[in-house]
Amino acid sequence: MPGVGFFGMLVIGLVAGYIAEKVTASDHGLFTNLIVGIAGAFVGGTLADVLGIQVYGFLGLLVTASIGAVILLFVWRKVTGR
Repeated sequence: MPGVGFFGMLVIGLVAGYIAEKVTASDHGLFTNLIVGIAGAFVGGTLADVLGIQVYGFLGLLVTASIGAVILLFVWRKVTGR
């Protein structure tokens, strides 16, 4: 996540993981939300890059990370059968 710094990345990861948790009706802890949010930021950022979508600012990164985290949890549920 360019331009947000380490602590900004943590905040975006936590919030994106929390949003994905609520959207997918999951029940995770704080650490799991952080991991899912950061991994979701990678997935969402890669997907936006492939689609040619430019993402700017805190809100844009948050939306991208949240979408990526929801996709990540959806795929995880399909793979594990939960």
